[in-house]
Amino acid sequence: MKKLALVLLIATCGLIFHPFSSSAEDWYFKPAKNNQPATTEPEYEALLKKYDGIYIGDSSKKELFLTFDNGYEAGYTAGILDTLKKEHVPATFFVTGHYISDQPNMVKRMVKEGHLIGNHSWGHPDLSKISDARYKEELKKLKTRYTKLTGDQRMIYLRPPRGTFSERSLKLGKDEGYISVFWSAAYRDWIRDDQHGADYAYEHIMNRIHPGAILLLHTVSRDNAQALPRVIHDLKKQGYQFRSLDDLMAERILPSVLW
Repeated sequence: MKKLALVLLIATCGLIFHPFSSSAEDWYFKPAKNNQPATTEPEYEALLKKYDGIYIGDSSKKELFLTFDNGYEAGYTAGILDTLKKEHVPATFFVTGHYISDQPNMVKRMVKEGHLIGNHSWGHPDLSKISDARYKEELKKLKTRYTKLTGDQRMIYLRPPRGTFSERSLKLGKDEGYISVFWSAAYRDWIRDDQHGADYAYEHIMNRIHPGAILLLHTVSRDNAQALPRVIHDLKKQGYQFRSLDDLMAERILPSVLW
């Protein structure tokens, strides 16, 4: 009888209970010493595995996956693209609605030069706290504008703004056809009036690098743009290969297809 009363109460009040945790979590990684692979919380690992998210590649291989977050333009992205083109390095750029509206030619250049464009949401909200309907609209609006701009209908990588997530938001991303991409190497580089020079960026990036790293950088950083040529050159000298997220996913999917 009590169960029936609860069902009636839910139906009457229009309450909806999600069978997934809605608590918001802030992504972070634990860097190791001597360029050993970074780790994260076991529960974070479990959630990413459950919903096909990624934060690191194969840590047994000296390969790197370069990603950039593009919320707005500060004048450094063209130089970054020049460096990537010269060095034949692929990258994934996670863009927002503001960026794709304000910098359509830059986005088209990224695509033309072989880079991947990821979804960073339209308005950069906390995806763990908005409704299911708004979540879907945030991703759909960005992807629709991207397809209209470039003609490319493929957009499968999602980076939650600020790295904030919940089990519900991870599931929603997967249900919408996205792979949530976090990171295993990064530093505090996004504050434009807190830049310290190319050497500072170089040291922080190189100290975080490890085999299989998914590296997050922000294009608003002058330091990153100035340090990037040296970073790429020296990492290549160390035997690292720069690969795209598509390469990483192909390696993960192929074994399951074969077996």
